[in-house]
Amino acid sequence: MRTAWLFLLAGVLIAQPRPRARDFGVQFEGTPGALNAITDIAGIAVGHTTLIKGDGPLKVGHGPVRTGVTVVLPRANDLGDPVFAAWFSLNGNGEMTGTTWVEESGLMEGAMAITNTHSVGVVRDALIEWQVKKSAMQQNFALPVVAETFDGWLNDVNGFHVKPEHVYEALEKAAGGPVKEGNVGGGTGMSLYGFKGGIGTASRKLTAAGSSYTVGALVQANFGRREQLMIAGVPVGREIGCDKVPCRQRPAPQPEARDGSIIIVVATDIPLGPHQLKRLARRASMGIARTGGTSGNGSGDIFIAFSTANPGAGRSKKPVAVTMMPNDAMDPVFDATVQAVEEAIVNALVAAETMVGRDGNRMIGIPHDMLRVVIQKYRR
Repeated sequence: MRTAWLFLLAGVLIAQPRPRARDFGVQFEGTPGALNAITDIAGIAVGHTTLIKGDGPLKVGHGPVRTGVTVVLPRANDLGDPVFAAWFSLNGNGEMTGTTWVEESGLMEGAMAITNTHSVGVVRDALIEWQVKKSAMQQNFALPVVAETFDGWLNDVNGFHVKPEHVYEALEKAAGGPVKEGNVGGGTGMSLYGFKGGIGTASRKLTAAGSSYTVGALVQANFGRREQLMIAGVPVGREIGCDKVPCRQRPAPQPEARDGSIIIVVATDIPLGPHQLKRLARRASMGIARTGGTSGNGSGDIFIAFSTANPGAGRSKKPVAVTMMPNDAMDPVFDATVQAVEEAIVNALVAAETMVGRDGNRMIGIPHDMLRVVIQKYRR
């Protein structure tokens, strides 16, 4: 398994953060925030619990385990204050709970989470219990947003290894600042364009209607065929085909998976109403398209967008004034959303490391040396 970069400082061996797409000369459009992460938006916190245990043949209920949970807190310092939100399904072979109330109310309440397909229920229940204990509910009941992608190629997905305590751990560890990417949290066992995939994030700064704002994206990416992969316009998937780097190994090369899924969280500090956030959620589709994805029949491609602006508006018991971006000023917001989603997907790809899971199944992390050569070949 490929390891993170190591650095020797004062006699201590320190694991350095995984490299990101820009470290290999990839030139994306737009201007990123200071962290190039969803946490560039003030008040947002992200937490992961990563579960890696066991090797060898699959024994359901025992492992091997390659899974986890990722949480996003839109208002980490005021959990009881909902945010305006909207969701969109590009292809619905997947799950995101709580969306009927998001659609009805235009609000997302409390924290949200992403995990594997068969752990949605336990994660949802744990989120509710945590919010009850924190007195962080806007109503006297909770309908949290929990989404999933399928990690059964590497993980004992039918073993139900994600437990409530893993959700609590992710919530308690959630913080602003740099976000871990790749084989972490809900993305631990995921695959992307025939390489190892997982969690990725990015952000964009923009000016709209005379003011400065930020759009951020976080993805759990588990989709795509190798030949589809494009990075900043470069046909990386054709240059590094399955004949050069196997798409799947068990331990001999296997046919490439045809379907997959992606969950996308788009966040912003721009004052937007739910109908405008729906427009942002739809634009996330274009970020996928820029990396080559076409949303297959078996995909669960489900997106949610929220705004941290207008604090207090979602829990006021009286009429309240809210601010809203003019529709005529939305084009830079759309651009920033597409750009952030595109780069978040590529960051998930670059950060992910080779992983061996159940039955010796292997997903190879995209070889960084080969990626650098391909990018330089196309002068991108």
